[in-house]
Amino acid sequence: MSARPRPLMAAFALAASVALALGAAAPAVSAAPVAPVAGGDHGWPHPDLAKTYEATKKYEDEQQAIADGFLRTDMCVEDTSPEKLGGMGYHYVNPANVGSNDPTRPAAVLYEKNHETGKRELVAVEWVIPNTGQPVAPRIFDRPFDGPAVIEGVGDVYTLHAWIHKKNPAGLFTPYNPRVHCVCPEDAPMA
Repeated sequence: MSARPRPLMAAFALAASVALALGAAAPAVSAAPVAPVAGGDHGWPHPDLAKTYEATKKYEDEQQAIADGFLRTDMCVEDTSPEKLGGMGYHYVNPANVGSNDPTRPAAVLYEKNHETGKRELVAVEWVIPNTGQPVAPRIFDRPFDGPAVIEGVGDVYTLHAWIHKKNPAGLFTPYNPRVHCVCPEDAPMA
């Protein structure tokens, strides 16, 4: 038996389950891609996204995310369907934030491995809210969450991604980013 305390093991299981299954949520309606611009004016479609960015930019340092309760996973999520929609990256889940739709408290921060340096870089954030039978999907940033979808090990949930740390040409709130990959392009098997 492992020396890890059971609550910690359960939290890691939750993080791994979320990371594995978040790709199963229904795709979001794409918003126009938005790129940050000079001067701190990001041009995002909702002012609360600036609050999210300010609250999460410290997680560019992966160790800060871990120190703040986000559980590191070693499983990278990428769409393997014939459509090859892209990746989400590594989900670091803070169980205390699951159920929050506070712009400053996402349930997960998402990282992509930099294939040149080997370091993980912050790319997005995600909210996860359990489906409790609410008559309508939860909302944040004047938009509904995706779902509900059943995520094995987590249950029936609504999710919403925000690609505020790396531009997503498929849309700011789209689950997958075609610029995020789990396998280095040079390591990919030849077709």
